[in-house]
Amino acid sequence: MKRQPSDAAVAVRGRVQPGEWLAVHGCGGVGLSAVMLGAALGARVVAVDVDERALALAAELGAAHTVDARSGSVDGAVRELTGGGAQLSLDAVGAAATAAASIHGLRKRGRHVQVGLLVGADREPPMPMAELIARELEILGVHGMAVGHFPGLLELVASRAVEPGRLVRRRITLSEAGDALAAMSGGGGEGIAVVDRFEA
Repeated sequence: MKRQPSDAAVAVRGRVQPGEWLAVHGCGGVGLSAVMLGAALGARVVAVDVDERALALAAELGAAHTVDARSGSVDGAVRELTGGGAQLSLDAVGAAATAAASIHGLRKRGRHVQVGLLVGADREPPMPMAELIARELEILGVHGMAVGHFPGLLELVASRAVEPGRLVRRRITLSEAGDALAAMSGGGGEGIAVVDRFEA
């Protein structure tokens, strides 16, 4: 099984607990993995994205609520749905705006995990330090899962509490992989694509 940053972000770095609210900003492959894993571990998940198909799939994978990020104040919607803010929130997109929405949607002593890589103009985003201090927030980074944590994840897969195959929405040839990879930078789409044929 491919190592997923979302696995480490939710269970290891994020320390999600049953009954906690988990907000996942960005429902691509990594974000949807986080939704599925969070729900399997007993979290109540709020999925945030700009694509209706991605939000529908997040609900199918266990999200209790979905938020269309085009509809207004994302952090306000998350705080309202969770009764004061999420205990754990992930930015699976890697943008200054989603990182900020993730942080602002936390409750006191909440934990933000930065999963998506910030590049270009967003590489060094402004940080709301006054809010971090006043509400005693944690900001965490993640870059994959250590081998020592694999057994717990594989147990979830073996028990079918987590089913990675449900994320697959397209099967493509190796010759189509370049176009599929380039399309990822534009966002949108539903689930993940898997290369399963190697003919030209």
